[in-house]
Amino acid sequence: MAELYGVTTKRLNEQVKRNRDRFPADFMFRLTEDETHEVVANCDHLGRLKFSRYLPNAFTEHGAIMAAAVLNTSRAVGVSIYVVRAFVKLRELFFHNKELNQKLEELEKKVAGHDDSIKSLVASLHKLTNSQELKKNRKIGFSNELCSTECSKIR
Repeated sequence: MAELYGVTTKRLNEQVKRNRDRFPADFMFRLTEDETHEVVANCDHLGRLKFSRYLPNAFTEHGAIMAAAVLNTSRAVGVSIYVVRAFVKLRELFFHNKELNQKLEELEKKVAGHDDSIKSLVASLHKLTNSQELKKNRKIGFSNELCSTECSKIR
């Protein structure tokens, strides 16, 4: 985040320490060792964290904006505006995904009752394919006998 704001990590950490009361737990928190290892494994550009003696801080959207306020550089102000817009966009996307998930759940509930109908349909099809009438060895081809009885029905 320091790179994003155009300052050194040392400067960012200094400002966070000096303004500790501006960073409650819901704005910033320290990662655990396991979380740090996971972040390093998933993010190649954070490989230097693997060798750090200190556990890194993680900032929520409010913490990222507060960090820009305490740094008070022109780049930090510009980035904080960008961060606010990005989080607003993320919220919108989340909201739309939430609506989509609700619609999918409704569809699942609607279709759930169809399982029994489909099972009975499949059972009926199995019954038809296993019936004795289909198992008879009938000759394939044209039959005069069949034609004469069917033709007489038409006349």
